Amino acid sequence: MLEEGLFRTLIDELKDTLAYLTFYFQGEPYLHPRFLSLVKYASQQGIYTATSTNAHYLSDKQSRDTVESGLDRLIISLDGTDQETYQQYRVGGNMEKVLEGTRNILKWRKELRSKTPYVVFQFLVVKPNEHQVNDVQRLAKEMGVDNVLLKTAQIYDYKNGSDLIPTIEKYSRYSKSVDGTYSIKNELLDHCWKMWNSCVVTWDGKVVPCCFDKDAHYTLGDLKLSSFREIWRGREYDDFRKTILNGREEIEMCKNCTEGTRVWA
Repeated sequence: MLEEGLFRTLIDELKDTLAYLTFYFQGEPYLHPRFLSLVKYASQQGIYTATSTNAHYLSDKQSRDTVESGLDRLIISLDGTDQETYQQYRVGGNMEKVLEGTRNILKWRKELRSKTPYVVFQFLVVKPNEHQVNDVQRLAKEMGVDNVLLKTAQIYDYKNGSDLIPTIEKYSRYSKSVDGTYSIKNELLDHCWKMWNSCVVTWDGKVVPCCFDKDAHYTLGDLKLSSFREIWRGREYDDFRKTILNGREEIEMCKNCTEGTRVWA
């Protein structure tokens, strides 16, 4: 897990230019024993903080601590409105725990008279749950959740179809061809705004170009060995940016990148 000392060093370096900090990548943030301490430190520097959670760890105490940490935005993954549907995507998950955690957060936000965190239900629309889009909207309104975001799903092996690809076309990042195969809706253009605006720091301090690099195949630097400035302006980062501009199709993770496709339905 990300060392608190390394995190604070990074925040101290970036606090004058960093506007938005996302506390999630490929894991559950609340498993980090010092997670809310990291959030509080960033919030104290005036940085907007957001995280995404499965809400299984939002106990009464954790919920109060979350509100007191200064977290600005809390995304709660709710990919079904009944247990049977929910567990088809969230294997091993308990939908009632999600709802309980949501209630805890909303309760403490009210009791502490806090405007934050802004609470969002994120509903990843896949074939098994596409019939519940209206239901999740209604549930959020009943509970007092601030917003619902309907997110389209990235499918790894999409070419020959998948049980997860929605039948409702607007909720899919992929289109079906006349021969029955699927392709990404957007063109793979030789540019990417993320290369000049954001990056991902992994649990062990590695810097990777974006959230599509889920297994850190394109490590561009190590914060344990170099400052962020040195990495951001270093040769490896510049070479990677040049590859994006000269032939993005050469980068494997870019081939299934849906940047440019409508992610939020």
